Amino acid sequence: MRGHAGRRRGRLFAAASVAVMVVLAAVGCTSDSSDDEAPQGGSESGTIALLLPETQTTRYESADRPYFEARMAKICPDCKVLYSNADQDSAAQQNQAEQAMTNGAKVLVLDPVDGEAAAVIARNARDRGVRVVSYDRLIQKAPVDAYVSFDNEKVGQLQGQSLLDAIGDRAGAGKVIMINGSQDDPNAQQFKDGALSVLEGKVTIGFDTFTPDWSPDTAGREMDQAITTVGRENIVGVYAANDGMAGAVVAALRRANVTPLPPVTGQDAELAGVQRVLAGDQHMTVYKAIRPEAEQAADLALALLRGEPVDTIATGRVDNGNGQVPSVLLEPVAVTRDTVAETVVKDGFLAKADLCAGTYATACASAGIS
Repeated sequence: MRGHAGRRRGRLFAAASVAVMVVLAAVGCTSDSSDDEAPQGGSESGTIALLLPETQTTRYESADRPYFEARMAKICPDCKVLYSNADQDSAAQQNQAEQAMTNGAKVLVLDPVDGEAAAVIARNARDRGVRVVSYDRLIQKAPVDAYVSFDNEKVGQLQGQSLLDAIGDRAGAGKVIMINGSQDDPNAQQFKDGALSVLEGKVTIGFDTFTPDWSPDTAGREMDQAITTVGRENIVGVYAANDGMAGAVVAALRRANVTPLPPVTGQDAELAGVQRVLAGDQHMTVYKAIRPEAEQAADLALALLRGEPVDTIATGRVDNGNGQVPSVLLEPVAVTRDTVAETVVKDGFLAKADLCAGTYATACASAGIS
């Protein structure tokens, strides 16, 4: 996601994705969420549950799950991993968490459908002596033992800066459309905040909306409405929060015969998104190296299972409204046509055979991918 996609223009290699950044705690919060009556002790092996939020974003089934399971198999061959996907249903996710704990899970690695609704899961887990790793999205206002994600405001800054650079001297000639992620996903607001920290005062926002469930279909309808509201000739750029929605935005622009296409942002470096970047239909995406994120989550889960401290892995702190959560925040990377080869291809995130298939062979060749 989302889902679940540059202030810094220097070319960053995908290896930079494993850099850990410390986030300063908000003023006035002093309690540590991980120490809120945390269960003690542990065992060498046991059962860990991986609970992911949805399937509309391809990364969860194609990357997060296999990377996590492969890491667990390597570092704890005797551990059992229970897997569930909530398909964007917070009530279903709560039931899945309860079932996992009933089936013996001692650690939940939870990517919440809804960051606030997932507080119920975290509190129930704490009551039952089960540890919780908040994965990719932060569980709000509840005891959480650890958090691993990306610097989400930095993601938005990368999107905003890339969009601003692409718009160039046309910034005063029209308006920017903002198609944000789902409002119940705390990451979506952070992405937006990061983008606005770059865009505000430099462009005019002509249409601004959140997109329930990060739905591409809804995003397409929102873009239709934006074109009607702003006028197709007045759109100088589109902030689309992720690649799935960016694809729907591009389709809506084409239906409305908007030419040339304005720059459109994205996020997640999905195959279709990167292909649009190569073809010139989408200006950029954000590469978030999922392997290190999933592997760090597995490392944290095993440490918690064994009753070991997580501070050597999670060196930062993030306030979730309940306290300071030990956190790992990884570095996102902006990807444009000029940097596809040195990021997602070099890192093996996308295979050249898939990326350059069919009609995209020419676009790959012109981008130095062969």
